[in-house]
Amino acid sequence: MYRILVADDEPIERQVINKKIAGFFPGQVEIFMAENGLEAVKSFEENSCQIAILDIEMPGMNGLEAAEEIRKKDRSCSIIFLTAFDEFSYAKKAIGVRALDYLLKPGADEDLINVLEEAFDICDKKASISTSVNSFNDKEIEHCKVYGSGNMSNKLISDITTFIDEHYSEDIALQDIASVLGYSDVYFCKLFKQNFGKNFITYLNEYRMAKAKELLANPLINIKDVGQKAGYRDANYFTRVFKRMVGMTPSEYRIGVLGS
Repeated sequence: MYRILVADDEPIERQVINKKIAGFFPGQVEIFMAENGLEAVKSFEENSCQIAILDIEMPGMNGLEAAEEIRKKDRSCSIIFLTAFDEFSYAKKAIGVRALDYLLKPGADEDLINVLEEAFDICDKKASISTSVNSFNDKEIEHCKVYGSGNMSNKLISDITTFIDEHYSEDIALQDIASVLGYSDVYFCKLFKQNFGKNFITYLNEYRMAKAKELLANPLINIKDVGQKAGYRDANYFTRVFKRMVGMTPSEYRIGVLGS
């Protein structure tokens, strides 16, 4: 059971987010809610939350300040900002507290689902984001000098797509590619999203779905094996993700492709 904090000063907004998460992940989450930053910090600590979804503009202590306090208490928690304010200064501060993502309202449900699945993966692996606040490693500093803070070279893009193509069927995460290429998790997360137009878990799921469709078109491959070959260890989870992204179950898709 994943313990999630949702902090927003708008009661209706809190309920909407709560309902969405509970609906997307039935039986998998326990949600705690707060209406300001002070309540958020207190609730996060009291309930040992693993994930915090924070609005930024809240009375008293705002979401960025709350995130800083939460980060002091738990270096490995996943912090997600969900805000209506698309301001560079906010996004920069979000990087400073090593936020997993910065989502804008109103956004697509798919974005929230994908970033939560990424947070769940971090929880499962008990990953710890070890980057120091407002610091960059030598490779990142050199990257900024050559390409700017948000651009990738064609070679880097090629290295990333090659890595995914070679390892998509394995249990990989953004941290794995970042480590191989010499970048910190936070820096690479922002770099990936800016250059690929989506976060890593969304890209990986879409890539795996394309491979799953290819496999489903082959009647000699058992549907249970399709999920494994596409990178999903749990058959039920594979079916759930496939139905959400494709609009039908793997069995229904195969029937449609091959005919009854």
